[in-house]
Amino acid sequence: MAEKRKITLKDIAKELNLSPSTVSRALNGYPSLSEETIQMVKDYAEKHNYIPNTMAVNFRKNRTSILGMIVPQIVHHFFSTTIDGAMETAKKHGYSIILAQSQDMLKDEIRASQHLLGMGVDGLLISVSNETKEAEHLQAFLDEGKPVVQFDKITDYLVSPKLVVDDFQSAYDAVTHLIKQGYRKIAHLSGRMDVKNAHERYKGYRKAIEDHGLEFREDWVKNCWEISEKEGMEFTKELMESGNAPDAIFCITDVVALGAMKHLQSKSIAIPQQVGIMGFSNWMLSDYTSPTLSSVDQHGKAMGSKAAELLIEILKNQDPVTDEFHEIKTELIIRESSQK
Repeated sequence: MAEKRKITLKDIAKELNLSPSTVSRALNGYPSLSEETIQMVKDYAEKHNYIPNTMAVNFRKNRTSILGMIVPQIVHHFFSTTIDGAMETAKKHGYSIILAQSQDMLKDEIRASQHLLGMGVDGLLISVSNETKEAEHLQAFLDEGKPVVQFDKITDYLVSPKLVVDDFQSAYDAVTHLIKQGYRKIAHLSGRMDVKNAHERYKGYRKAIEDHGLEFREDWVKNCWEISEKEGMEFTKELMESGNAPDAIFCITDVVALGAMKHLQSKSIAIPQQVGIMGFSNWMLSDYTSPTLSSVDQHGKAMGSKAAELLIEILKNQDPVTDEFHEIKTELIIRESSQK
């Protein structure tokens, strides 16, 4: 006969129509909850023989010196550098990092966060997925006294320190460079407008166009959802065959820019003489494309290191939760693809 599955926090939450974090707080007698809710949860747990994860309980009482970290993609060059920076800094302070990736999907991010919380990590570093808006699964960490630091891609629905680059100004500077090189019809292969950093880069692009008295055209803005090389190729094809082709393209990331360059080269359109290309993130590949790719360096390693420092400082000093912003300065890297 199969062994009966133990009831979990999620089971209780589903049955009582509560969130798992509320159930956890009720079982621990948090005073912020009503006595009625606390008693209801405890009664149900007792009736159904709920057994708490004692390892997780012990971890919550005693620091593990382990941090959780969730990124959209581990193999993504920018995020691989943030991981490197975070791990290096954590090691210096006697911490280890357990790493997970969301594949830019909310359901995978929720699963990863619940797993890390169950393992008893002391705190969480996270760059949220493109699908993440509200953040109850991240609030669960704060509810258990575990700090969260967001970096690069963030949600404003969670009160936590946030570490970003100035996407608006970085995009503005990149497009201004193209204008100073003599380009006048500048398109933008953007990200999703419901993603904060993509929207900020779009606003910086548009402001630079308007400040320099150039024409802004909505049909010169294409929104990439997968942020892929394939989208870069397909949207550049659309732009160049539109009957009013741009003479420069500012791309949301270097991988999209690579796709744009591949299409132009397949049609023997000279870069940068006929069309200038500007990327964003300064991937390792930027130095090895032909022509080499101009880009914005986000200094990923510095961002990862700073994010880990912020989290460890909160843990050591037992600082209260804040909603402050911290910024990593970007650097415009000018290479062949944008110099006429």
